[in-house]
Amino acid sequence: MIIVGVPKETVKGEKRVALNPDIAAQIMKLGAEVRIEKGAGAAAHFTDEAYEAVGVKLVDDAITGSDIVLKVQKPDAAQVAAMKEGAVLVSFLWAAQNRELIDLLNKHNITALGMEAVPRITRAQKMDALSSMSSIAGYKAVLLGADNLGKYLPMMMTAAGTIAPAKVLIVGAGVAGLQAIATARRLGAVVEAFDVRPAVKEQVESLGAKFVDIPLAEEDQQTETKGGYAKELSEASKQLQKEAMHERVIASDIVITTALIPGKPAPKLIFKETVAQMAAGSVIVDLAAEQGGNCELTKADEVVISNNVKILGPTNLPAELSLHSSQLYARNVFALLQLILSEEGIRLDFEDQVIHETTVTHDGQVHSPVIRGLLGLDG
Repeated sequence: MIIVGVPKETVKGEKRVALNPDIAAQIMKLGAEVRIEKGAGAAAHFTDEAYEAVGVKLVDDAITGSDIVLKVQKPDAAQVAAMKEGAVLVSFLWAAQNRELIDLLNKHNITALGMEAVPRITRAQKMDALSSMSSIAGYKAVLLGADNLGKYLPMMMTAAGTIAPAKVLIVGAGVAGLQAIATARRLGAVVEAFDVRPAVKEQVESLGAKFVDIPLAEEDQQTETKGGYAKELSEASKQLQKEAMHERVIASDIVITTALIPGKPAPKLIFKETVAQMAAGSVIVDLAAEQGGNCELTKADEVVISNNVKILGPTNLPAELSLHSSQLYARNVFALLQLILSEEGIRLDFEDQVIHETTVTHDGQVHSPVIRGLLGLDG
């Protein structure tokens, strides 16, 4: 019988768990035994008793002896060493930024599936944990911005006079950005959004926000990768973007930035000269903080105050909504497991695009062609 193990997350501030009781029960219907470390779900509000009630075994060590290990955060060296040779790991890996981890997984002959490497194709939407977590981050970023702003977000008509609505600028209209737009609009703010991909204009406007058109150099007319991500711009376009962004940022009460380029540092979009001209009490929530930030002054997991402007650099907002983020992540993981797990055991079909691209390491080598490209392993 295949054993699926779920250890407790050890990264500071991580409240999520890779498996909730409902999904654990569904995995067991595939013929697997599920083990979870005692207390692993507590921070996500899933009790040990809830897991026991569906037949999950509570253990002190959920890694040793497991055929499949499910995690949210990437494993540390000790956790990799505890995995048996040939085990399958499913977690976020961020391979392009963690080459040492990838080498360690290969050294121990671990087959690792990276949840961030799931291709963005229609049939893989149920497995797209990156989108699930980004949506939560976009929602929470607006609440965080509102909580730190000394103003109402909606227009308020009172006996003492009318309060104008807050102005919110969303930079990057991917999954996080679109959810941020929707949330800010629901709270009554006036919302503008910018993205280098003109194709998202219709989505932005359908959510009630104004799309900010910024001119780009001729060589940057194709601004989207095959996978739907934004491409890095030329220096000429970066200068045009900087000038246009300056005007929109200083006119905003809250700025939420979400711009990322896969495998590269986050593009710098807001500079200290711009922050210096923002109104006192304004707030920047930089969701790209973990990759260096979209704002020049951002510091990961810190609040920087510059010229009476608060710059927040949260790196793990999904953990703050731990119950729902764990539920969604578990569903994403289960959808992926359904492709590799059956009553007959584990089968990796590399003819399947999802398995082919999501499998970061296998048989001691980097397998995913996408990750190989990001790591420069194909020439």
